[in-house]
Amino acid sequence: MSVRITAEPVARLIDEFNKLPSIGPKSAARLTYHLLRTGPEATQALIDALIELKERIVFCSVCFNITEAAQNPCPICVDPERDRSIICVVEEPLDVVALERTREYHGLYHVLHGAINPLNGIGPDQLRIKELLRRVTEPAVREVILATNPNMVGDATAMHLFRLLSATGVKVTRPASGLPMGGDLEYADEITLSRALTGRREM
Repeated sequence: MSVRITAEPVARLIDEFNKLPSIGPKSAARLTYHLLRTGPEATQALIDALIELKERIVFCSVCFNITEAAQNPCPICVDPERDRSIICVVEEPLDVVALERTREYHGLYHVLHGAINPLNGIGPDQLRIKELLRRVTEPAVREVILATNPNMVGDATAMHLFRLLSATGVKVTRPASGLPMGGDLEYADEITLSRALTGRREM
């Protein structure tokens, strides 16, 4: 008869941590045992933060970036100082954070929440593409920047969007090739992102 080495609650939490992006089995185990060593106050603070996240955070009804439920549409969408003629399309909310760090982009955003990836079962219908197409019909919109990640799925998503947007009459651009191939926008430094946006090219 085999003996259980890891207690069931510990194994369950390790398994849950392991489901998170970039968290492998070893990191999941380290996080779990760290929580075991901390006092109940620290554990409760983490629980409270997770509950608050789920209760107060929603997707913006316009751009689908994250925002507080009490402030929807998000602060960027309602900011009168933003250039409403440009929409920058990104894959994830973290990409908005990265682009805002440059302090060079002053337009609006549209968050797809992923990229087209048939191998992972993600098609156009799983992304916020229909909402984007509705937004570009607004008279103020003159340019759409397709700032999906410079990798295979990001490029495929950009080409799919370009084919759809080309019929609308808006200018469609892609950030310059200064971004490293295979990387994610969220990991690019501010100078590289700023130059990529400034040197964007028409598709």
